[in-house]
Amino acid sequence: MERDSHDSGVCLAELLAAYSLATDLGLGQPMEHLLRSWRIAARLGEYVGLPEGEQGSLFYVAMLSWVGCVADAPEVAASFGDDIAFRADSYDVDLGGISGYRFFLGHAGAGGSPAVRAKVMAAMLATGGRRVMQGIQAHCLVTSMLAERLGLDVSVSAAVKQFFARFDGRGVPSGVGGKDISLWVRLFHIGDVAEVHHRKGGLDAAVRVTRDRRGKQFDPTLADAFCEIAPEVFSALEHEYDVHDLLAHEPGLRRPLTGARLDEALAALADFTDLRSPHRAGHSCGVAELAGAAAERLGLPASEAEATRRAGYLHDIGLHGVPSKILDKPGSLSATEWERLRVSSYYTERVLARPPALARLGAIAAFANERMDGSGYHRGVTGPAIPLSGRILAAACAFRTLTEPRAGRTPRTVKDAAADVRREARAGRLDAEAADAVLAAAGVGGRRRVAGPAGLTAREVEVLTLIARGAATSEVAEQLGVSRKTAATHIERIYAKTGASSRSAATLFALRNGLLDPLGT
Repeated sequence: MERDSHDSGVCLAELLAAYSLATDLGLGQPMEHLLRSWRIAARLGEYVGLPEGEQGSLFYVAMLSWVGCVADAPEVAASFGDDIAFRADSYDVDLGGISGYRFFLGHAGAGGSPAVRAKVMAAMLATGGRRVMQGIQAHCLVTSMLAERLGLDVSVSAAVKQFFARFDGRGVPSGVGGKDISLWVRLFHIGDVAEVHHRKGGLDAAVRVTRDRRGKQFDPTLADAFCEIAPEVFSALEHEYDVHDLLAHEPGLRRPLTGARLDEALAALADFTDLRSPHRAGHSCGVAELAGAAAERLGLPASEAEATRRAGYLHDIGLHGVPSKILDKPGSLSATEWERLRVSSYYTERVLARPPALARLGAIAAFANERMDGSGYHRGVTGPAIPLSGRILAAACAFRTLTEPRAGRTPRTVKDAAADVRREARAGRLDAEAADAVLAAAGVGGRRRVAGPAGLTAREVEVLTLIARGAATSEVAEQLGVSRKTAATHIERIYAKTGASSRSAATLFALRNGLLDPLGT
């Protein structure tokens, strides 16, 4: 599929703002925590004289600094149980000195038996917390790598490596402190913590924690400045605001992505999403390429095949809200655990709700775990409600998952995985044609279909979706840039191929075959 050079309708800041909502879930915080933290840091930056040209860099540091938490999620889960709960609790404690030492020991082996907790605690004491430090270093390294893959300035890449540094020099990297820490990081340190404490305890709590950590985690000059302006900062946060409007008015954040650059950014974020579980490496990109190729084989219009591929990159973004110990649990999940996994598809859709170009991808991505017989999740919808793009994505995800290792299960061979997918199609859980196209794209059989259902061409599929949405012949001609006679000919052929004798019958055919865009656009 050709990667184009046209404006994708998404800028990098919008994409990272959406991704930050998923990161919020992984931190055990409500969505928009990081965006609110950025606004606090940005206002503080204005107050202390941060050059206007650096506000964009501060935004990227705020959106990316916590992304690396996926890199050490399995290790955090092994040492501290629920990694999301662990990170949520960490906001209540100054992690430097004795208070941090007590916090780590108090959470050692959380959720395990007394024997397991004692074993983890003993290992932590014996190694001086070396495993924790290694996890933090991995976090910073992969965050920096993501910044580089996204094409951000080297100064941003260097700054996010310092996220766990402290003003008193007692953080990671060891000995890095004071003004050696990037000003962007020092500003965000205050915004990140103050936002949580304000939400939980109001203005007094936010000011108190800032004063308590003054000269320890926080730059004392910035801490004093924040306490001076805290009332007006939080007052501004309470007013209605539109994040995407804020981004549009920030000069340093207007970086529109071409189609090709959007693909590169989505692939980068997909790889980092998959780090949440060691068994999922490469899963999202693999699903994306399979789904895109299958969509082409089924004769979908180029824009829809492209959207299907891009949705594949994003379909697991909601897993940031699922604890690592659930993702990597061997054997059956409990009812509560299963419910937390089911809701991940809902998170995917909500995280990608803005802007419209991402919302379309999110609507498709949310169908990745649905099944034609209604046995899937999160909505449990049946065939007619699942667009063809969603059916393709579900089949691609199912096949790819079978060929990958999972906790307590070795990967299936490609041949066996293909047989399983065919059985799912015969049982009515996967769409037969979508499954066939996915298997053909994977090189394990299936036929190449160069047209849509009932032999419709890609252009006829476009026309069918328009008339199913109520467009008259003249409107079809206008939207596609063809003559009225040509549009009428397309409609006649559609009726002949589908056996429809009216617009209503053609609409039902489109619905039955999942040809209507999930957002109705």
